[in-house]
Amino acid sequence: MSESHGNTRVSQVIESKGPWPFTTRRTFLLPDSSRTVWRSRHHRKGLFSGKLHKLGSFGARLLRTLWMPQELNWWIAVVFVLGALLFMAGCVLSLAPAMVQELSLEATTVNAIFFVGSVPFTTAAYLQLFQAANASEFKPLGSAAPGRAVLFGWQPHNVGWLSCTLQFLGTLLFNVNTFDAMIPGLTWFQQDLEIWIPNVIGSMLFLASGYLAFVETCHAHFAWKPASLSWWVTFANLLGCVAFMISAVFAFVPPEPFAFDGLTISVAFTLLGAVGFLVGSLLMLPETARPVMA
Repeated sequence: MSESHGNTRVSQVIESKGPWPFTTRRTFLLPDSSRTVWRSRHHRKGLFSGKLHKLGSFGARLLRTLWMPQELNWWIAVVFVLGALLFMAGCVLSLAPAMVQELSLEATTVNAIFFVGSVPFTTAAYLQLFQAANASEFKPLGSAAPGRAVLFGWQPHNVGWLSCTLQFLGTLLFNVNTFDAMIPGLTWFQQDLEIWIPNVIGSMLFLASGYLAFVETCHAHFAWKPASLSWWVTFANLLGCVAFMISAVFAFVPPEPFAFDGLTISVAFTLLGAVGFLVGSLLMLPETARPVMA
């Protein structure tokens, strides 16, 4: 593959990598014999892809990115943090009934916290999808002109877009099941139909999304890259997705009670999932850092 101008070849792809069937990294040879690298996640999110030392220390990066409202990545991270914190609050209250009584809260109020928390998750997930759908074409020798903005797009062969789409669909199902959980007096069958099934399907979509985001940073189906901040972002989110999936399985309501407390196990893993997303979202802040100007 090459980028050309007239009959003159000006750049050439000399290496392509990625987890089959996706390509997440390409190395281009430029006319002056230098090289430039395209990385799927870095390109669609507009992240700095140069040497990390130019960004400064991790602590300095974090402080610089605590307030960056001009950056879409900042909003995505902050809104995800809000959703994760609300889910954590709902879990803590669910696991501490004495605290609920002390605060004079009702069970429906605790369930409402989960529903309110699902709204920021959906908002941030859509912002990510919008960002992925409108990522410009990569030009090794210059930036491509921005095209007309689209709301969703259709790029099923793009691993980043596919990950964002599956996550967004999963959050919509979380909106459904957390809303239905506020309805009092449901039978066990109604709880499984209206709460558990959307929860399980949504968690499956989250898990698929989290894995696709993870392999996008690995450029393989698995890789250990602890020196990469983006790898930690997606790894923390993937662990959160795994916890949400386990939580959904244990949230099943049988006709007769289990011999173990499945509800407590489910809430505990929901808490772990929220912690995973909180960590991943917080790490998205320094990931957004720009080079330090001399």
